[in-house]
Amino acid sequence: MKIDGVFSGGGIKAFVFIGALKALEEEGYSFERVAGTSAGALFASLIVAGFQSDELEEIFLSLEVDQFLDQSSIGKYFPFVKWITLFSTMGLYKGKRFEKWVAALLEEKGIHSFGDIESDRLKIIAADITLNKVVVFPDDLKSNYHIEPSYFPISRAIRSSVSIPYFFRPTRLSNLLSRKISVIVDGMILSNFPLWIFEQDKKRPILGMQLTDPSILSKNVRIDNSVDLLKAMIGTMRRASDQKYISKNIANQILFFPINNVSGTDFNISVEKKKELIATGYNRTKLHLKTFRKNRA
Repeated sequence: MKIDGVFSGGGIKAFVFIGALKALEEEGYSFERVAGTSAGALFASLIVAGFQSDELEEIFLSLEVDQFLDQSSIGKYFPFVKWITLFSTMGLYKGKRFEKWVAALLEEKGIHSFGDIESDRLKIIAADITLNKVVVFPDDLKSNYHIEPSYFPISRAIRSSVSIPYFFRPTRLSNLLSRKISVIVDGMILSNFPLWIFEQDKKRPILGMQLTDPSILSKNVRIDNSVDLLKAMIGTMRRASDQKYISKNIANQILFFPINNVSGTDFNISVEKKKELIATGYNRTKLHLKTFRKNRA
């Protein structure tokens, strides 16, 4: 059965998507169109590229995630330097190693740019904090930056979407007509779970995968000081634009993975914890599909 999929951001927690994909394959589901933010954008892209769950499991179980914490050669020997330069670089880590790894992975399937995949199959969400708007790759490349989408590297779009503020350095896009530079960061700050993206052109069932406990969406936040205020504002920015779509579709379209024992930036995650996340994704998806199938009948 063909479905459309939407994958939320969540960093390292996204290992659960491998188990979810395995369960979906076993039940005869496959994705026609996919969209994602941050880590969700990575997995959405790999699915469109043609990777199966067994391939992804082999790749990610052997992957040393901490290799992506690349910094300057000086910072490697003098760790305090990365904090000193944070003001100008706007990120502790360069993210170049991650982008090269993604590009090499896609090349294994003969894919480099958006022109190498079927039109409209993949949507990657990022945030343009210069233009103050959500960016959808490849859709907005022409209108926002006068860039031809078919030649734009998918790995670059993914790298833009995973630019966690102050963690990975933001990417930059130059408008080829005006020459103005836009700063692009992780899509999570504006739309961490872009369930809305297929709503206006709904052609088949949509299955959303959210790396958050649904109770968090309605949880009251206590604010006693400036730090609490900052955290609350960031949390509101991350969830407000998505929450109306979640509340409307919570019953049958969204598969929640309440991962609370793993940090999204735990780049030193063990193989055992990876396997645990994959198993969680598999088991919760198997259970959810029973309801999902009934709602489709």
